[in-house]
Amino acid sequence: MAVDTLSSAMIAIKNAEMVGKRFCEIRPASKLIGNVLKVLKDHGYIKSFEFVKENVGGKFVVELTGNINNCGAIRPRFSSKANKYEFFERRFLPARGFGILVVSTTKGIMSQIEAREQGLGGVLLAYVY
Repeated sequence: MAVDTLSSAMIAIKNAEMVGKRFCEIRPASKLIGNVLKVLKDHGYIKSFEFVKENVGGKFVVELTGNINNCGAIRPRFSSKANKYEFFERRFLPARGFGILVVSTTKGIMSQIEAREQGLGGVLLAYVY
């Protein structure tokens, strides 16, 4: 049984990208993983994703674009104020303006770019570049 499903999902995406696969299966599916995949799709890191109902839990089938160099879950889940995202960008991303942090805010799950524009702090979930 997986302890951190988001971490398992990000590792599955990273491994599929590294070997050049076009599709990746992520199981078990959850709302959190679905929302993170939506952010990745909005920023062009994946083409599409689809939920497939199974007996228990279901799964996501993700169509990859080949744009991901590295991705992962952020553990422990750090909290950040709206004006403190730059500290975590320097820590998790390789360069300024290269990649995104996925953040859980009171308005939902979004990238740190959108959260900064709206003036929202939140909990860091994942990074991708």
